[in-house]
Amino acid sequence: MQGAQLTVDQAITNLRSEDTGLRFYAAWWLGRFRINTPEAVDGLIAALADEDDRTEAGGYPLRRNASRALGKLGERRAVPPLIACLDCSDYYVREAAAQSLEMLGDLSCVPALIERLQIPESSDLPAGQPLTEPYDAILEALGTLGAQETITDVQKFVNHPVVRVQCSAWRAMYQLTGDTSYGNQLINALSHKDLQLRRAVLSDLGAIGYLAAAQPIAKTLAENSLKLIALKGLLEKQVQGHRESDGYLCAGAKEVMAVMDDLL
Repeated sequence: MQGAQLTVDQAITNLRSEDTGLRFYAAWWLGRFRINTPEAVDGLIAALADEDDRTEAGGYPLRRNASRALGKLGERRAVPPLIACLDCSDYYVREAAAQSLEMLGDLSCVPALIERLQIPESSDLPAGQPLTEPYDAILEALGTLGAQETITDVQKFVNHPVVRVQCSAWRAMYQLTGDTSYGNQLINALSHKDLQLRRAVLSDLGAIGYLAAAQPIAKTLAENSLKLIALKGLLEKQVQGHRESDGYLCAGAKEVMAVMDDLL
């Protein structure tokens, strides 16, 4: 069933279908089109406890989609069930839950996120799953939430052996402390040999709006579309906090706009 043919009522009905494929797609569709109705939210919350759609490896695909959708809908009553998802056996459900809790911005999830950081890593991990916990998603959530009480916990990850986790810790530490050394670490990571990592760091710099990264972002070996998205984050940060008293854009905003123009 194509997205153009699906209606809101059909999607909500499909969430209760015996066909796990229909349920999986319905959860994605409701999030994709930001369908925030009481019935949609109720159905997605119920899907967080689904036991039918399960992979041979023990994953819960429907729960993953439902978790992601609830973050996009911005519905705060989804916070408690998403917190409960942080204890799910499926790594990717925990990751999706952390990302959605970050989007929802409710500080009540902070203790549960900190608890996940305390779980020791296992040496016996499934193939393709390098970590016990989705540390990057958890760290980014704590930074976005401005959870000052977690600085000591977050700082423990700035030298993590996985570079992506390091970057997430630097991002969070910059957000929590304002220390530019962490922003500069992210700038340095833009020259990493791994394209996927460079793409992720572009997103990190856009999320924190680090003005000093404007020119380095433009010079990064990555797609211009991703550079422009990152620069848009820098621009929004400047516009939100630094308007001149006469109503004109500040120098920082003008600098970012000039860099963006050069990429277009």
